[in-house]
Amino acid sequence: MKFRFEVDPVIVGERLDAAIAARETSLSRAQARRLVDAELVRVSGQRVKPSHRLREGELVEGTIPPPKPDMLEAEAIPLDIVFEDDDLIVVNKPAGMVVHPAVGHATGTLVHALLHHCGELSNVGGLQRPGIVHRIDKDTSGLLVASKNDLVHRSLGAQFKAHSIEREYLALVCGLPKLERGTVNAMIGRHPTDRKRFSTNAKQGKDAVTHWAVEKRFEAERLALLRVKLETGRTHQIRVHLASIDLPVAGDPTYGGGRKLSRALGLERQALHATVLGFEHPTRKEHMRFEASLPNDLVQAIRRLDSA
Repeated sequence: MKFRFEVDPVIVGERLDAAIAARETSLSRAQARRLVDAELVRVSGQRVKPSHRLREGELVEGTIPPPKPDMLEAEAIPLDIVFEDDDLIVVNKPAGMVVHPAVGHATGTLVHALLHHCGELSNVGGLQRPGIVHRIDKDTSGLLVASKNDLVHRSLGAQFKAHSIEREYLALVCGLPKLERGTVNAMIGRHPTDRKRFSTNAKQGKDAVTHWAVEKRFEAERLALLRVKLETGRTHQIRVHLASIDLPVAGDPTYGGGRKLSRALGLERQALHATVLGFEHPTRKEHMRFEASLPNDLVQAIRRLDSA
């Protein structure tokens, strides 16, 4: 597939890879960068680097090669299927399951399970991420949608990029909010000293907005259950934003929630669950909304708090 666009005043000064990713919704910035590195993109006929700053009037032309056949082996892993049709599948992912293959997780991922169940998935995400439109962390449970064909993948990807997807989470946090609800509007970028973490104090980052409201307070234990709504979907967004206002997710040692407390509650992971997912179905053109109640480990943790 080919693409082309002329640089207008709105995007003058943007990096080439960022501009491509913004216009080609099927591509992430990393994928756009790889296209440029592979010399599949020209700017006014010239080869340039992904970091090339665009100038007004330049013509950007590129080619997105057809996806390679998937080489992953399907695995018969049980799935909690919430909805499925010929175009997509919505699953309730358990905590502890990695979404797609990565370093240290070559097998046993959600992708392997989806390949076994669905047979065919979209190829837009690349060789290691067939069908994957978005992700949730390994130790976060809850709703996730995957696509079975490229058309649906691109449509869902565009909705995520436009921030029109409805996403709500339930989070058990350390601390008692002073207010009943609030909003965190703070850019998120790589932590300045720890590349495995993200921070609201990074020199460079992406806009991120998180809304929260108190569902329940556990005064004696100084814990609270929050309902969290995302406007954007940055990596670790909820965990980073809540930690930035001194309400880290319980059981999250990366951002201050610690493991000691969560184990006292019978938890072996961060207390975060994706409970609502809503989007426009790409082919049915109707709004679909799904809910997943809290899994048993979080239910039991809250019961312990109620009886304390």
